[in-house]
Order: sequence, then C-alpha cells, then structure tokens
Amino acid sequence: MKQKIIGAFIMGFITTGIISFSLISINIGFIENFLFKWLKSWAIAYVIVVPVILMIAPKVNTLVSYLFREK
Repeated sequence: MKQKIIGAFIMGFITTGIISFSLISINIGFIENFLFKWLKSWAIAYVIVVPVILMIAPKVNTLVSYLFREK
C-alpha cells in the first residue's frame, strides 16, 4: 500500500506539473507573474489529483487486466 501511495504522489507531481504549465502558458502566456500563477495552479491541481489517482487506480488496473486477459 505504501508503494501505491508514493506512486500516486509521484505521478500526480509529474502530470499536474506538465499539464498546469502547458495550460497556463497557452492561456495567459509568459506574463510578469507567470511563475506565481503556475505554482498556485499546480498546487491546487496536485491536491485534487493525488486522491483521485488513489481512488481510480484500482478500477483502471481492473479494466486493463480485463482488456489484456488471456483467452
């Protein structure tokens, strides 16, 4: 279980960082306070995404196992 939690934290950190950076840079551009806006958005997204990853990961794993089951 500890490994799954750490995995969710790392996956959340990487994905929210990439997505928030991309969307902020596309939507508002590299303005004067870009770094502050990006870090704020990243923090909000991170707090939301980590619990979501922990909740949906078992269902996703079940779906993947079903899709790639051997017949």
